[in-house]
Amino acid sequence: MPGCGAEGAGRGKTRPQVLRTFYGGREFLVLPGVYEPAEDTFLLADHLRVREGERVLELGTGCGILAVLAAERGGRVLATDVSEEALRCAWLNAWKNGVGERVELRKGNLFEPVGSSRFDLILFNPPYLPEEGEGDPRWSGGEDGREVLDPFLSALPSHLSKGGRSLFVQSSLSGVEETFRRAEEGGLRVTVLSRLKLPFEELLVMEARMEPF
Repeated sequence: MPGCGAEGAGRGKTRPQVLRTFYGGREFLVLPGVYEPAEDTFLLADHLRVREGERVLELGTGCGILAVLAAERGGRVLATDVSEEALRCAWLNAWKNGVGERVELRKGNLFEPVGSSRFDLILFNPPYLPEEGEGDPRWSGGEDGREVLDPFLSALPSHLSKGGRSLFVQSSLSGVEETFRRAEEGGLRVTVLSRLKLPFEELLVMEARMEPF
C-alpha cells in the first residue's frame, strides 16, 4: 500500500519514518507523505526503454524512481509533482543515484508546469483507484477512477513529439474500454504492453502513440 510507516519516539509519541525501497540494485528513499512505490511503479519500470538524448517527462514523479532510471538510460528528464515533499524526495534520489544534473524538477498538476513543450516519452502512474468521497490524492482516482486519467489523455496528444509515446498504468477497475475510446478520439493508438493480476484487480501497462497521418 502507498504511504509511510512510523516508529515510537518517547512518551508514546510517534515520528515519521523515512522508508527505503529498492529496484535494480539501487536504493531509493521515500519521505513521509510521499507515495511508496508498489507493483504499479515497478511494472512501469520493467517496461521503461529510453534512447540516448530523448526528452522525457514524468508526471507525478513521487520519490523519483522512474525519473532516475530514465536519466540513467540517457534521457533528459523533466519530472513534476503537486507535492513539495515529493519533489524534495525525487531531488534527493536523483543526486543519491548520480543523475542530479540530468533531472529537472517542477511543481504543478499534470501538464501545467511544461506549457506547450513536447516530449519523446511521457511517463505517468496516475491515481486510479475508484473511491467515493474525498480519497487520498496519491492513489484515489475519484468515483470511477478516471478523475485524473481522463484529463491526462485529453492533453496527451498536444505534448507528444512526432513519433513520441507515453507509458502509463491503467487499472481494470477504472474502465479500460473507456481509455481506448478516449485515446482513439484524440488520435492516439493505445496498446497493452503487460498485465499483472492482483487479488481484486488487474494492472495494465499501456503505451500510447500518435496515429500516423
